[in-house]
Amino acid sequence: MIKDRIKALRRYIRDEGLDGVIVTKDENVHYFSGFKGDSTVLVVTSESNILITDFRYIEQASKQAPDYTIVRQENGLLTRIGEVVLAERCFRVGFEGSSMTFNTHRTLARKMTGVSFSHSLNLDELRMIKENEEIDCIRRSVAISDKAFYDIVKFIRPGISEIEVASRLEYIMRQSGSERPAFDTIVASGKRGSLPHGIATEKLIISGEFVTMDYGAVYNGYHSDITRTVCVGRADEKQHQIYDTVLQAQLIGIEAVKPGASGKDIDKLVRDYLDKEGYAKYFGHGLGHSLGLEIHEEPRLSPKSSCDSLPVNTLITVEPGIYIPDWGGVRIEDTVLITDSGAEPLTSCPKNLMELDA
Repeated sequence: MIKDRIKALRRYIRDEGLDGVIVTKDENVHYFSGFKGDSTVLVVTSESNILITDFRYIEQASKQAPDYTIVRQENGLLTRIGEVVLAERCFRVGFEGSSMTFNTHRTLARKMTGVSFSHSLNLDELRMIKENEEIDCIRRSVAISDKAFYDIVKFIRPGISEIEVASRLEYIMRQSGSERPAFDTIVASGKRGSLPHGIATEKLIISGEFVTMDYGAVYNGYHSDITRTVCVGRADEKQHQIYDTVLQAQLIGIEAVKPGASGKDIDKLVRDYLDKEGYAKYFGHGLGHSLGLEIHEEPRLSPKSSCDSLPVNTLITVEPGIYIPDWGGVRIEDTVLITDSGAEPLTSCPKNLMELDA
């Protein structure tokens, strides 16, 4: 698997007319080498695979990245990178422009005299289509987040805080095999539900409120992302109507996800439905994003999506929402796998409006 990824990276380097690339983004270091750690850089050339790290990670790197020559740095990572690039006689070297800081780039350029170091690359593109092993990891991660949902609906009750809900979600996911939360867990109750990214607070949940929970697990480095909105006690007529509108919007979006579909077109289909129902102005974010080693990856479903044709074996979230200031909000989100025949939702926990005992 790693050997195939290195071959793909080499083809990419060659097509860009480069002698090598410096890989600095942690997720891409992991993807192209198997190493899981920080303070580490890869130098990949037409002939060499080199991993540069410090004393702390030498043993770990030797085990996790057997396809690489492990080089120890003792006098500074950037200094060692420069020495390796010059020793490999690389004259045109690419870098990850989206993750390398200006100061790092400037320092490296000074250490690599005679090397052209002006070619920015987007290596994330090589991670977009997932291998079977990656999909299996995401399935496991999604299953962990599903399990947390079944637990949390038994835990939520009036008088407990949003932070307690978030802590319980994260505890159950950890207990079930998650390495860490996929992102800061969102729990927004009552009027705070109008905040799409309402991180959990000390606010106490009261009867009659919606509670929106957006959270995810990480399994073997791979993320899941789920959002569910529940009602504590009985929902009123307006709550039912808005919830049903969001659910229908989400089902429309999932139905439209298929190989070859446009990210803009899918987003527009859902946005047009919400406009017809009178709620488009309350939906201000994109419909979805891919995920993998990062929680937000390409392709995306949005008015500005650059994806004209969704590829098979990519993942996408479908997450419409309605957010009404001084009232609250609803969001429903599933992680979906794009297959030859259409879309396979990996998230399996219920989406019907749950009215929890108050």
